[in-house]
Amino acid sequence: MNLKNQFKEGLLTKNPVTVQLLGMCSTMAITTMLFNGVGMGLSVIIILTCSNIVISLLRKVIPPKIRIACYIVVIAGFVTIVDLLMQAYLPSLSESLGVFIPLIVVNCIILGRAEAFASKNGVLASALDGIFQGIGFTVALVIMCVVREFLGNGTILGGFAFINNGGGIRILPEMYPALLVVLPVGGFLTLGCLIAASQWLMQRIERKEREKEGAA
Repeated sequence: MNLKNQFKEGLLTKNPVTVQLLGMCSTMAITTMLFNGVGMGLSVIIILTCSNIVISLLRKVIPPKIRIACYIVVIAGFVTIVDLLMQAYLPSLSESLGVFIPLIVVNCIILGRAEAFASKNGVLASALDGIFQGIGFTVALVIMCVVREFLGNGTILGGFAFINNGGGIRILPEMYPALLVVLPVGGFLTLGCLIAASQWLMQRIERKEREKEGAA
């Protein structure tokens, strides 16, 4: 288990959004306000970590032929818990995210990590994988939310009830924001720019690592 490598993979080299291109449905739909992105990101971290732990514990018991069905049952259980807790304690977030919380059951990020990692590794490594992959997903969502909210609405920190009754802090006058950015096409454009930036950063890091190895 390499803690540094797992963190790097989750945040950058195997980021669920910018590299693996998983969970695109929720990524495109909810990244219009920071409140939504943070809420979805934390939900995915909790569900991914808990499901990874349980699947890792049961990996030697689950029959290979029905493993996908078993994974979905485990994931659905945690999604239901998170959904009910959100409805009870964060109703505004639950209403804002709508159907995208129940859809985490079939989210390729959760199911993909269960199949690719949790079913083949120990509990601690699987838990860390869930945390780091969830953090990578959350970071990508937050960046997209900030960009789309700022350019599309001219505000930041939108959706948080304690900030201007959920209206956020207005930075640009109402006549200036490009409303196209909050539409689906704006989501794709923002994601494309984010992917390009992450690829540039990875190449820069790899180049520095090669230079260090050459100097050594």
